[in-house]
Amino acid sequence: MKLDHLVINVDKKYQTDKNIIDNIRAVGFPYEPKWGKGTGGFKVSNLWIGNEYFEMVRILKSNGGGWIPEWTKRYNRGHRGMICLMLDVENIDEIYLSLKSRNIQVTPPHWLEFKWFFNLLTRRMPWRNCYMPFFEGVEFQIGFQQMQDEKARDFMSQYMIPNSRDNGIFGVNNVIIKGQFTKQDFEMIVSVFGDEISNNSLDETSIKVDLSSTQSIEFVKDNHCQLEVYTDAAKEKAINIENIKIYC
Repeated sequence: MKLDHLVINVDKKYQTDKNIIDNIRAVGFPYEPKWGKGTGGFKVSNLWIGNEYFEMVRILKSNGGGWIPEWTKRYNRGHRGMICLMLDVENIDEIYLSLKSRNIQVTPPHWLEFKWFFNLLTRRMPWRNCYMPFFEGVEFQIGFQQMQDEKARDFMSQYMIPNSRDNGIFGVNNVIIKGQFTKQDFEMIVSVFGDEISNNSLDETSIKVDLSSTQSIEFVKDNHCQLEVYTDAAKEKAINIENIKIYC
């Protein structure tokens, strides 16, 4: 299990404002907001960070134009920032059954599809997703994603350009999620990530999940909802996108 991408609801300015785009590029992210999938109802801009990325979404029409309905509804209600943290896995069916056995209302794995060309055509992406419920105290959910096969993974990696690798930023190491997590939220985190939780990291205010030797997620109780994302570059540069601060 490892970090794959963050789905982020953004305002128009993050896709169109030249000053903001230039500021993102200045810290080492070769951002091209006009590139990325979309329909008449939504527009995605990707920020490629090694093998991880930010999927920044702007809803253009109230129906979302084929975008995920629940995320569209929350965007229309004013949600901005991370709506979903996606984790790359190799055993999505086992994860689904395991979570169901623990009474976690996870959605069944399904292929990601969306309509385009006046809703006449359907595009299927080469991966399956399933999603945990939204947290009670912080408005986001965790999703699991499994690529169809390694051939599909290699094919998709060709589209992960322009990439911050060209500027010496090779990936995301740590994501810290701060917000008003409830007791039930923390219980769900423990139930899902029990084997990956760091020794002595579980207390009443924070939980640290070690996904691998280089990647981790921290859930921290805080009065304000904010995210901190740390890349491997370990420089002092940083950029803000909505309520997310990326250190690069």
